[in-house]
Amino acid sequence: MSTFKAKDGVNLYYKDWGKGQPVLFSHGWPLDADMWESQLNFLAERGYRAIAFDRRGFGRSEQPWEGYDYDTFADDIHALIEHLQLDDVTLVGFSMGGGDVSRYIGRYGTAKVKGLVLLGAVTPIFGKTDDHPEGVETAVFDGIKAGLRKDRAQFIKDFAAPFYGTNAGQTVSDGVMTQTLNIALLASLKGTLDCVTAFSETDFRADIAKVDVPTLVIHGSNDQIVPFEATGKLVHEMIKGSELKVYENGPHGFAVTHQDQLNEDLLAFLQGNK
Repeated sequence: MSTFKAKDGVNLYYKDWGKGQPVLFSHGWPLDADMWESQLNFLAERGYRAIAFDRRGFGRSEQPWEGYDYDTFADDIHALIEHLQLDDVTLVGFSMGGGDVSRYIGRYGTAKVKGLVLLGAVTPIFGKTDDHPEGVETAVFDGIKAGLRKDRAQFIKDFAAPFYGTNAGQTVSDGVMTQTLNIALLASLKGTLDCVTAFSETDFRADIAKVDVPTLVIHGSNDQIVPFEATGKLVHEMIKGSELKVYENGPHGFAVTHQDQLNEDLLAFLQGNK
């Protein structure tokens, strides 16, 4: 099994498929690298090196008690880039993973980065604050953590409906729903809880201000988890020259519901940023 060691000694799992220009994917909560299997396979078949890792505490990575903060997540990405000796890498972050890749740029710059893709990302800031009143209320995140503590399996099962928009006209297979639950339950409860705190309370605006590479922002217009108006719309406005694609009626989990469209949009971005 392919693993690398983080700065604090934690062993993290990754996939490394294909050869060519590297594309590094950071997954959303509460998933792991398996959420990217369509994108990884699609790009690897087309001459790209597609890489995805399991965040600490999730999937096949180790489950430490501490370290579920964005500085550490960025350090983990740095460790993987160094481990694989990557240059000219395109960073792709979905949901909370958009925070990982943005904080990486904030901490390490763009010397090794060729492009940035933010998919339904929690950037520039997710939670409601005095200077970000359109953000999500703290009570929502408190409710998520309470649901996880009471019955994590049932909470995740129920969470999949707004995640994929099946409560708003989208259709996904029973297999996808089963896989989503299976992936989520591989994670540690501690990591799952602590990541809610991390993505709801972290401000990425200073990190986004340091983005100076070509950037693609994709968001669903009907994202019930990470509202477009409070995140994707704002991050596009912050990053000069960024490209914005809004998937009409797209839910948060558009990597599944809009799989083919996303694959083609990623390929077009990579081909246009050679």
